[in-house]
Amino acid sequence: MVIRPASASVAKTGAAGMHQRRDPNTLANYNEWMTTDTTADFTIDFDAKRLKGTVHLTLENLAKDSRQIILDTSFLEVSSVRANDETAEYQLAASRVEPYGTPLTISLPAKTEPSKSNVTLSIDVATTKDCTALQWLTPAQTSNKKHPYIFSQCQAIHARSLFPCQDTPDVKSTFTFNIRSPLPVLASGLPTGPKDFQPGEDGKSGTLLYTFHQSIPMPSYLFALASGDIASASIGPRSTVWTGPEELTASQWEFEKDTEAYIQAAEKIVYPYAWTTYNVLVLPPSFPYGGMENPVYTFATPTVVSGDRQNVDVIAHELSHSWSGNLVSNASWEHFWLNEGWTEYLERRIIAAVHGSDQYRDFSAIIGWKALEDSIAQFGEDHNFTKLIPDLKGKDPDDAFSSVPYEKGFVFLYHFEKLLGTEKWDKFIPHYFTTFKQKSVDSYEFKATLLDFFANDVDAAKKLQNVDWDTWFYAPGFPPKPDFDTTLADQCYALADKWQALAENHKESDFKPSAKDIESWTANQSVVFLERLQSLPHHPITPDLINLMGSSYGYESSKNVELVSRFYTLGLMSRAESVYKPTAELLGKVGRMKFVRPLYRQLIMRDRKLAERTFEENRGFYHPICRGMVEKLFEKHA
Repeated sequence: MVIRPASASVAKTGAAGMHQRRDPNTLANYNEWMTTDTTADFTIDFDAKRLKGTVHLTLENLAKDSRQIILDTSFLEVSSVRANDETAEYQLAASRVEPYGTPLTISLPAKTEPSKSNVTLSIDVATTKDCTALQWLTPAQTSNKKHPYIFSQCQAIHARSLFPCQDTPDVKSTFTFNIRSPLPVLASGLPTGPKDFQPGEDGKSGTLLYTFHQSIPMPSYLFALASGDIASASIGPRSTVWTGPEELTASQWEFEKDTEAYIQAAEKIVYPYAWTTYNVLVLPPSFPYGGMENPVYTFATPTVVSGDRQNVDVIAHELSHSWSGNLVSNASWEHFWLNEGWTEYLERRIIAAVHGSDQYRDFSAIIGWKALEDSIAQFGEDHNFTKLIPDLKGKDPDDAFSSVPYEKGFVFLYHFEKLLGTEKWDKFIPHYFTTFKQKSVDSYEFKATLLDFFANDVDAAKKLQNVDWDTWFYAPGFPPKPDFDTTLADQCYALADKWQALAENHKESDFKPSAKDIESWTANQSVVFLERLQSLPHHPITPDLINLMGSSYGYESSKNVELVSRFYTLGLMSRAESVYKPTAELLGKVGRMKFVRPLYRQLIMRDRKLAERTFEENRGFYHPICRGMVEKLFEKHA
């Protein structure tokens, strides 16, 4: 077998050298064929709730004698396949390979000579009702109740339910989107060309063709589209916010102060922003994540728009993905920390730069450490999913999703900064992102690059030799806890101590709660205060004290879901029945899994019937990914 060296991507080089797939969560033979360009010609059919059209994949043959191409699909209808305009035989496997879907095997026509040129596949395809990447909203599920809405969420392995592809972050492709819809469309590329109008038939509304192109190669999980009644407003010299018309003014106010400052801070840490424009699409409330870093258009939860600019750090996080994840991508979901750990690290460096103090970074890290504690408590300290590099062979990456890669990854990088010194470490950051720009990388390449960069620095090289890499990579449970600056958290802890003393010595305590206790606080300080009380053994805060806390501090009427969800969680832990119904009501308004999962977990344990009724009433409201996660909670706590 003749192998041609290829340096365009790390994945391609790996395939040439060893013919092994680095990603265990794909069925595609991307070690033999690699997608270099993707064009999606889709029509959005809101009535049938499906996408239908043709996907064109250009693939390069890495193994010259290979005449079969295997692609990932999941719950897709495939009606025809052509290779270089010749009809090609294809076969969808008779049964699914859970949790990875149904492989599509394409045999190249006899006329096709893959050794002499690339192959372009044209696949006619339609999504089905079981598509896990799309959420279809009826007009009644939108804020103004006038028009339907659709949005996609492809991370981690859901792009295969939209179109046949090599659904792995180890493959990067340029993308062209040609999307026809009766409503405005956004996609993860730059807009191109005029919008071609096509009259409707049989009384249906006419449609426009919206076109986008992404010239920077990206993985399939960053394929994104949304269509609905959306409007836009400027939030900076190179940034726009898109959302429902009724939410536009509030969303613009929320983001216009900080977005450009975040971009400039990030550019000073790494290097100039590569994607031309950075925009935010505020989605309907059933969006399951805080944000999704789709290139050009970050998809964001409406819970970020809290009216106090206290949650815009989500934008700092998603913006950071423009470098860590989008330009430099984890080679597989086993190395997810390279996306999220780096992004947490950059986010917190941005926060420190914008606020002018590392105290803000460490305060954010303290909140993150609590999230890590919660995740490890749910899995168990010895669980595979608490490793920095978990074994995901045969596993669904969604099942492993937690704060672990975010926070354990952050601590790992924070450790190197403290070990080497900020000045030296800061020189490595742009080197790393330059070395792997537009490529995919695994943990072992990160290690090799770091060691090589400091090989001629005797002091740094000696320190790196003493790093216990195997423990960091493979040991389950907690990493060593850094000595974070607790200046901004100490007053939160002090107030929590007063409430604990009040709970334990009610009659003897002279503490009288009042709004003045927190009048100078940020919302995140209240979050730390509430999480401190959640971590107390035996949860001594009684239901009557929960009611007193809610009325004294205004938590029960706050619009900040980060804060309210923590207050309700503490109330549920304390068996305060006054928060049971408000919790159920919140679960009918918010689909972000960060809030949905812990609240359901507690509500199931406190009032299972209410939890079941709430879930059934809102089943259609939740995104398929979120719905599946909640169903597993009910099974776990059966």
